[in-house]
Amino acid sequence: MLHKIAFLLLVVGGLNWLLLGVFGWEIGSLFGGMDAVISRVIYVLVGLSALVELFIHKRNCGQCAGGGRSAPTAGGMNPGM
Repeated sequence: MLHKIAFLLLVVGGLNWLLLGVFGWEIGSLFGGMDAVISRVIYVLVGLSALVELFIHKRNCGQCAGGGRSAPTAGGMNPGM
């Protein structure tokens, strides 16, 4: 469950960077910018989720935990091998 929450927050953070880079607009501006407490809480949660994923990702990821090998495809052949 923690992995799913952290992943969702990382997606929010990634989309925020995309919007900032392309349009010069950030999600935090919806909540009053960096001066608003809720914006700072969101940014802190996104940063903490990155740390959580950094430390627990390999345990939760089938590709990383299996030595980098991906799961076989439906036909039984693994195109990555």
